[in-house]
Amino acid sequence: MLKRHYPTGLAGRMRDADGEIRRKRSDTLVRTLREEYGEDFAKGYRADAKLGTVLEREGAETLDELLKKGRR
Repeated sequence: MLKRHYPTGLAGRMRDADGEIRRKRSDTLVRTLREEYGEDFAKGYRADAKLGTVLEREGAETLDELLKKGRR
């Protein structure tokens, strides 16, 4: 099976086939996001918490919104 490569977007994020930047899935673990955003990301949350839980509790709809609010 041929694996397609799509150009990276802002901050090295990958784009989907239609050119839209991929969103982080709500089941992404905080542990994984800390590898990219630093150990202070989602301070006060366990490493096995899911992004969806953090977003809901912090009142944000997307990871980008959460980062802009400064609730990292």
